[in-house]
Amino acid sequence: MSIWTSELAGALHHESIDSALLRDNPLGDPHVRPLWVYTPPGYEQGDARYPSIYVIQGYSGQVTMWGNRQPFRQPFIETADRVFTTKPKCILVYVDAWTAYGGSQFVDSPGIGAYHSYLCDEVVPWVDAHYRTIADRESRALTGKSSGGFGAMITPMLRPDLFGALATHAGDALYEYCYLGEFAKATRALRDYDHDIQVFWKDFQSRVAFTKEEDVTLTLVLGCAAAFSADPDGTPRLPFDPRSGQLIPELWDRWLAWDPIRMIDRYADELRSLRAVWIDGGTRDEWFLDLGAEAFRAGLRRVGVPDERIAFELFPGGHMGIDYRYPQAVAWLSERLRR
Repeated sequence: MSIWTSELAGALHHESIDSALLRDNPLGDPHVRPLWVYTPPGYEQGDARYPSIYVIQGYSGQVTMWGNRQPFRQPFIETADRVFTTKPKCILVYVDAWTAYGGSQFVDSPGIGAYHSYLCDEVVPWVDAHYRTIADRESRALTGKSSGGFGAMITPMLRPDLFGALATHAGDALYEYCYLGEFAKATRALRDYDHDIQVFWKDFQSRVAFTKEEDVTLTLVLGCAAAFSADPDGTPRLPFDPRSGQLIPELWDRWLAWDPIRMIDRYADELRSLRAVWIDGGTRDEWFLDLGAEAFRAGLRRVGVPDERIAFELFPGGHMGIDYRYPQAVAWLSERLRR
């Protein structure tokens, strides 16, 4: 194995989609989006059709991040490729949902654009039309980490016609633990910006990103407000008072409506229809997403998802550096998607 590069057993295709849904989006982000499609070994030599697994990124991620090489580790493109030298083969689809705020949460919102519809109504049909997928929800899964894990949890609830399995790594859930602490930190940080998130945003755009301690918290809160609690004209509304930090109930309720834990009972039938659910998280996750993972598993059990369809594990570690988990979930899903 080379420390610089590794030849794939399969092939990675660099595609792009001209999205009608993202054209004229509120942030002026590109509507022509990169899309990476991985085909497994043997794809070019035959006419067989394959299950597909869609890979969506965490907050601040772009599709190119999947090729990033870290010291002593291979990128996910390569570790996923190695899965299919021994496991049942799948097509992998790496989706880009970047926005100017750093992410979309894979929802449709007047503050960011129609990223949920982009994924479901443009990307999936495009891939099915251009690659030999098995175009059926029983043969299609979604996987992601953090915000991508959130997207992987909610999308099969909202679109059970498309996705019949999922994997969530430290996915955003149980919002009273993963977000309330961020609101308190954001309120303190906004003292330096006249208690105005837009003053911060102008400052952030004027300099090198992530050179101030508060940048991670404030960009995350701003981006999620644009996704979950934007006004009809697209203006992001914080769900807390920027001076005292007190919650604004009508706005906080809009965030809670997107909490996967609170969505479980509304989408119990859709969840019971899933053929495979992988859930994991680090025991020291900085956003307490290990608790969200526990709550998601408990909720699935409560509504009747059989234990044999669920893979659950809490592992030692925090929120970062857990990319070694991704190919494990891909391998597990590959054995459970219909062929």
